Amino acid sequence: MAHTPGTDPAAGKLDGQPTAENRHRRAAMGSAGGASGGARGDVALAPQIMLDGISMQIIEQLQQDGRRSYAAIGKAVGLSEAAVRQRVQRLLEAGVMQIVAVTDPLTLGFRRQAMIGIRCGGDPARVADHLAGMEEIDYVVIIAGSFDLLIEVVCEDDDHLLEILSRVRMVPSVTSTETFVYLKLRKQTYSWGTR
Repeated sequence: MAHTPGTDPAAGKLDGQPTAENRHRRAAMGSAGGASGGARGDVALAPQIMLDGISMQIIEQLQQDGRRSYAAIGKAVGLSEAAVRQRVQRLLEAGVMQIVAVTDPLTLGFRRQAMIGIRCGGDPARVADHLAGMEEIDYVVIIAGSFDLLIEVVCEDDDHLLEILSRVRMVPSVTSTETFVYLKLRKQTYSWGTR
């Protein structure tokens, strides 16, 4: 099938996935996107999508610098600026990645960060969905082990942390929590590449 020069021949598809299937996946997941910054995949929600080598290279380029221009990415991966723009948009819409500004919470007035382990008496997915709606919680994951869920919270101070803990403990099916207060951040990276 012929295509117009300067456009992505896979337009309407995400690395071999039909458009209708992608629309169904987006409807089930919601769309992802954001401001400039580092690229970060939403591992918990992204379906298993087969990515070709070009898409993986684009993701790696954005992990190195989320503000890198489409023209610069295109030069690095061998595509036109328009083709890169289309691919990035499809990756965002499919939930494969997000482009966000990663900040230092301390500089923004959030003096307390903590990870909270949660044990549930009922369905952990239901509790996870409820907690995901709380603004102060920036990370929710269902896990195996001594806890059913792990959440990360960013708070203004200890009083704010206590208030959040109280709300978390009031969620139906939550039986116990354990809080791990962050003392010093030594490493945080989102540049794990692609496989």
